[in-house]
Amino acid sequence: QVQLVESGGGLVEAGGSLRLSCLASGSTFPMGTVGWYRQAAGKQRELVANITSGDATNYADSVKGRFTISRDNAKNTVYLQMNSLKPEDTAVYYCNAQNIVGSYWGQGTQVTVSA
Repeated sequence: QVQLVESGGGLVEAGGSLRLSCLASGSTFPMGTVGWYRQAAGKQRELVANITSGDATNYADSVKGRFTISRDNAKNTVYLQMNSLKPEDTAVYYCNAQNIVGSYWGQGTQVTVSA
C-alpha cells in the first residue's frame, strides 16, 4: 500500500522560507509524476507544482520564481522549497503521487504565513 507522508509545514512570517518534504513508501512500481497541491480555507484544492519522472517541472503562476520542486529518487522524497512566502500562501499543502496503478494523496501539512 502506497503511503505519502508530508512534513515541514509550520508558521512563518511573510518573506520567510519553508521546505516541505513528501516521503513515499510501499510502492511496488516506480512513482511517476509527483505534485504539491494546496487548499486554503473555503477554497478548492489547487496545483502548486509538479515534477515528472524525467524531472520536468510545472508551476502555478502564483508561485513561479518563489517555489522550487525537486525530487531525490534514492530517498523516495519530493521537496518543495518555498521562498518569499506571502500570507496568501497560507493553506494545507498536500502531496500527490502517481504510478501505473493509481494516484495517491498524503494527509497534508499546514503552512501559515503571517503578515
